[in-house]
Amino acid sequence: MKERFLGVDVSSHSYEQLKKNVIDDINHKKQSFIVAINPEKILKAQQDENLRNLLNKATYQIPDGVGVLVASRLKKGNIKERVTGIDMLLTLCEQAEEHGKSVFLYGAKPGIAEEAKEELVRKYPGLKIAGVLDGYEKDEQKVIQTINESQADILFVALGSPKQEYWIVDHMDELNVSIFQGVGGSFDVISGRIKRAPDFFLRFGLEWLYRLIAEPWRIKRQIKLPAFLLKVWRDK
Repeated sequence: MKERFLGVDVSSHSYEQLKKNVIDDINHKKQSFIVAINPEKILKAQQDENLRNLLNKATYQIPDGVGVLVASRLKKGNIKERVTGIDMLLTLCEQAEEHGKSVFLYGAKPGIAEEAKEELVRKYPGLKIAGVLDGYEKDEQKVIQTINESQADILFVALGSPKQEYWIVDHMDELNVSIFQGVGGSFDVISGRIKRAPDFFLRFGLEWLYRLIAEPWRIKRQIKLPAFLLKVWRDK
């Protein structure tokens, strides 16, 4: 269940399908890799074959960006629902709590993952967080050993994209984790260090507009959307 935009795969799974698939993957001890896809990443992948190959290696490429939904409509595709990286993280935590699975938080600046852990436990009281490690630990073997000793089922990696995705692909074989997700700045948002858009903007898929108002410098990134949609339209 995937669609391809300018050489990059995007999964058309809904949240409900992803919930079931992820728990099935854990129960069958299958390793799966989740990556968030937006128009900016797809355009970058046009110029970077390694990045394109990396994104296409993922098990689930979630459509994190309204532009991907519009592109799917242009190609008469089936992607109907935006699945954001942070909402996928929260969905996985909800599923982990419900099914007795555990998660590990790796990445971000010292202290932030701990604050995110406290907030996640407050939100999901039955959630087992097997461990936390900031992204400034330089000893890779210590990182791998710490994660493996935690026996976590789900690993969230917050090292920034695409560094976090390359890290996941490079270390999956060494880790006894089932589900891997690169989560960018999600720990900062969950911890409260960075404010997320109000519900109104989230409900109508306008988080990009809120972020543009709050951070006008993002206009350089946002103006790439028309170029992306034009390329997709020409590629039909």
